[in-house]
Amino acid sequence: MPLGVHTLVGPIAGLLTLGMGAFDQAPSGYVVEEYFLAGTARSFAVDGEATAPFKTRFVVARPADPAKFNGTLVVEWLNVTSGTDAAPDWTYLHRELVRSGYAYVGVSAQRAGLEGSAIGVPGMLAVKRADPMRYASLTHPGDAFAFDIYSQAALAARGTLAALKPTRMIGIGESQSAGYMVTYVNDVDPVSRIFDGFLIHSRFRSAAPLDGSYLPSLQAMAAEAVVASVPIRADARVPVLMFITETDLLMPAVGYLPARQPDTQRLRTWEVAGTAHADTYTFLGGSIDTGKSSIKALSKAFTPIDNLFGQRLARPINSAPQHHYVLQAGLSALERWVRGGQAPASSPRLRIAGEPSPALVADATGNALGGVRTPWVDVPTGILSGFGQSGGGFALLFGSTTPFDKAALSALYPGGSTEYLVRFGTALDAAIAAGFILAADRAEIWALANSMNPLASDDDNALPEGSQ
Repeated sequence: MPLGVHTLVGPIAGLLTLGMGAFDQAPSGYVVEEYFLAGTARSFAVDGEATAPFKTRFVVARPADPAKFNGTLVVEWLNVTSGTDAAPDWTYLHRELVRSGYAYVGVSAQRAGLEGSAIGVPGMLAVKRADPMRYASLTHPGDAFAFDIYSQAALAARGTLAALKPTRMIGIGESQSAGYMVTYVNDVDPVSRIFDGFLIHSRFRSAAPLDGSYLPSLQAMAAEAVVASVPIRADARVPVLMFITETDLLMPAVGYLPARQPDTQRLRTWEVAGTAHADTYTFLGGSIDTGKSSIKALSKAFTPIDNLFGQRLARPINSAPQHHYVLQAGLSALERWVRGGQAPASSPRLRIAGEPSPALVADATGNALGGVRTPWVDVPTGILSGFGQSGGGFALLFGSTTPFDKAALSALYPGGSTEYLVRFGTALDAAIAAGFILAADRAEIWALANSMNPLASDDDNALPEGSQ
């Protein structure tokens, strides 16, 4: 069990620091607060347990009206790959979190988020460097203690929300954080037993060692270090949903493929066709998508771009909307499962061929076969891929978009704009019926399809809702 003696201070007045301004403005109807947590953490090292003092922080976003709370607290292990604390799962999931009344907590579980690291994104400052006065008192003993710090912060956050009466707690983490979450599920959860379910988002084949020495994917690739494959334990205590993109599955040296395992009573894995580890929604759509943004603004955010952190790329990055929308459906399905409902749908795996160099099997349009199907790959207007970038660095994680030219679009949709929209609507309804897109997102997706329709001419009239 986590060590229970700690000191909690907060809410801390003033502006908090988190990634790329994730909480510059509180979501409508929500309160955002920051707390400092100090105490003693233990490690889970194989050579013997150790203890060390720590002081970290966590960020809470909760419904202002307790009557709108759905009873579930989502706790994100903040991601430190950029050299600071970032909240990619909040970015991808905040629309569903807010509209369905979740409470959210982002935990500074790792040292690099607070102090910085040798790798990172230009212009992104570690928490203590971004605001030295506010965060001067925070101290982290190292990532061997991160698992217990995460547990203690989750319990402390649950205590601060006691008036809301939370009944369920879900742990989530993306990318490097997903590697820590795999270890948490396999080695820590059987002891701590504080979470009711886990969403593991965009993991690779490996998992963080209990001593906290975890080699991030880009470093492993640069060193040509093929890392060990770690499946989720067969006797997982609580439900686990894993979300895997094309990039995650087949990235050289570190791709998830060797760790593939069948679904079980406690495990579902969704491999999602046409997705990249990160995409335009990561740092464009997520930052403007408030639930009240115009379709025009959202369409612009999903438009392929070829500039990433000031680096001009050979081709546009992945602009697949399905990453965002399918992940929202995944959280909703996991939450129902945790409440004692039916397990989420099992998805087909992405189709792979080729040895010793496996590759995705593509259809005639160039889009991947198998996996979770959505209208963006079944009724495509371009090739959406988890790959296609060169030059190394973070660009490799962002995949690519190759729009079809007019001739290719005319060949695919001889009936023009009307045929495209009819087929898109049919595929959209199929994805909703399968449980991979939420019905609550249908109207927005349909409006985006009309707005971004590359076959439409200026004098075309978009099909009205429900006409397909």
